[in-house]
Amino acid sequence: MSKTKLTINSNGSVKIEGDFEIVDRNGGVYGLQGRTVLSICRCGLSKNKPFCDGSHNGHFEHDAIAFDLPPKKV
Repeated sequence: MSKTKLTINSNGSVKIEGDFEIVDRNGGVYGLQGRTVLSICRCGLSKNKPFCDGSHNGHFEHDAIAFDLPPKKV
């Protein structure tokens, strides 16, 4: 199985690429109709949550720059 890649877009969504499944908190599976690339809403404005519909344009600011988390607590 190929690695799933998540890209945190500046001022926007989280793009997911690869082989993945999205489920709700009860384990219900979202029907993705064969998609291998899609975007998840981060701003909370999408009318199609959890998926991005572009509503963030001009309403959400976050400069996505990668950083290292602190070491995992044992």
